Amino acid sequence: MFFITLISLLLGSSEALYSTTSNVIELTPTNFDNLVIKGEEIWIVEFFAPWCGHCRQLVPEYEKAANALRGVIKVGAVNADNHKELAGRYDVRGYPTIKIFGTNKNRAVAEDYTGQRTAQGLIDASLSAAKNKINAQLGAKPSSKQSEGKDVVELTDGNFDKLVLNSDDMWLVEFFAPWCGHCKNLEPHWAEAATQLKGKVKLGALDATEHTNKATEYGIQGFPTIKYFTPGSKDSHSASDYDGGRTAGDIVNWALDKLAENVQPPEIQQVIDEQSFKKPCEEKPLCVISILPHILDCQSDCRNSYLNLLKEMGEKYKKKMWGWLWAEAGAQHELESALDIGGFGYPAMVVVNAKKMKYSVLRGSFSKDGINEFLRDLSYGRGNTAAVKGAELPKIIKTEAWDGKDGELPVEEDIDLSDVILDEKDEL
Repeated sequence: MFFITLISLLLGSSEALYSTTSNVIELTPTNFDNLVIKGEEIWIVEFFAPWCGHCRQLVPEYEKAANALRGVIKVGAVNADNHKELAGRYDVRGYPTIKIFGTNKNRAVAEDYTGQRTAQGLIDASLSAAKNKINAQLGAKPSSKQSEGKDVVELTDGNFDKLVLNSDDMWLVEFFAPWCGHCKNLEPHWAEAATQLKGKVKLGALDATEHTNKATEYGIQGFPTIKYFTPGSKDSHSASDYDGGRTAGDIVNWALDKLAENVQPPEIQQVIDEQSFKKPCEEKPLCVISILPHILDCQSDCRNSYLNLLKEMGEKYKKKMWGWLWAEAGAQHELESALDIGGFGYPAMVVVNAKKMKYSVLRGSFSKDGINEFLRDLSYGRGNTAAVKGAELPKIIKTEAWDGKDGELPVEEDIDLSDVILDEKDEL
């Protein structure tokens, strides 16, 4: 009997990690909604189990944070062992789990705290949530450094479907929270990966504490969460979890491996107007431009043999995600002049980096081996380059697309000379 009583006393005392005089407020199903959900204050709430060693280790830091935040942020604790239904409501699966209830309290998924389990980490996250709430009440956007990555696309509930689901591009999307420590650690790597993958894979970031519809739709329960969207047609069910590392190199390698599984061979497009030229060149890392002989000098069979060669090379280098273009000799004089091609005969080839306004001309043979060697050297950063004249892409003249047929000489009109009266001096 004494042993049972002792165990009961020990268990009973262990259930309360925080005393009634602590600034950590005990939360239960009875008072949780009134205090946390319906209240205007920001809350940071720990879900703990009395038997959890990590929970006991957190107590002094959590108490210190509660004391420092007194009168500014509310700090609470839920005994998840006793109140399993309340813990289940917020998908608590391990202890301690810490949630922040800031601007968006009524959504099903609260904001997970994933920072360091120190008083300072807890305080910083709480104050960040407070700042976001103030900004929201001012009508301003929550603070976020995620947008500083110039090649990271800022996603919202409003533009997500248009940019991600309704595009043919492959996307990696990070769902983050401004106060999340792991998100801040990921930020420079995410930005660097976006720059390295530009023109191949698009990287986006969505503040899940502000744009809660998409966060809920994709079941986001922790931060950062990264979702992968395959290239081509997509819908809301096409997302899958990213399972790679968190460095820029890890992200780039993972994305390129996925891209290789899905990428289609490039289309060899004819340059017929500004859009057909600039879009493949400006949106791709490099664009490969071929100037093929005039149709009168190289009829359809001849031209198709060159186009088939370009398709073969496009297939070989499809993982590079380059743009592939061709134009008929003499049709785009400014293009040939600006890139110094055509003067030594046709066919000719040049590769352009529109971002750096640099180009490199194929000096070898326009053959499978010659082109392969040229492109292989460029892919390894070798080869001679020159600056595009005028430091801008040349202007393109609008022309008709090739109809796939042989060329025909223009029909000359027959002139009847029988009625022409010649002076004697003009007679032949």
